[in-house]
Amino acid sequence: MKIIRSVLWVVIIVALALFTAFNWTSVDIRIWESLVLETKLPVLILVAFLLGFGPMWLTHRTTVWRLKRRIGSLEASQRSLIASQNAPTPNATAPNAPGRHEPVTGGTGIDTLGREDDRL
Repeated sequence: MKIIRSVLWVVIIVALALFTAFNWTSVDIRIWESLVLETKLPVLILVAFLLGFGPMWLTHRTTVWRLKRRIGSLEASQRSLIASQNAPTPNATAPNAPGRHEPVTGGTGIDTLGREDDRL
């Protein structure tokens, strides 16, 4: 892709050089009755091009800058959302909470009432 871009720039520069060489004539630009500007035709065309291109280029650059900032903000919020979803959540009741009691067995398979514990 870089080679295509380079070839395109070379073609544009050669075309501009040929246009400048064949059209290097003086032109008179009448701004007011008493104000006349004498300039070369390629310079006039370049100035006209830059007057049209400049504002559009600035508009494009500011739009790209604004969109990059917005993308960065959205990526940061996405990272924080993913981090909050992956964070461990605490249990509703702790293992030694006052309302929760585990039966205590002595390891013999018989509970405190003398019945055999079939959970072993």
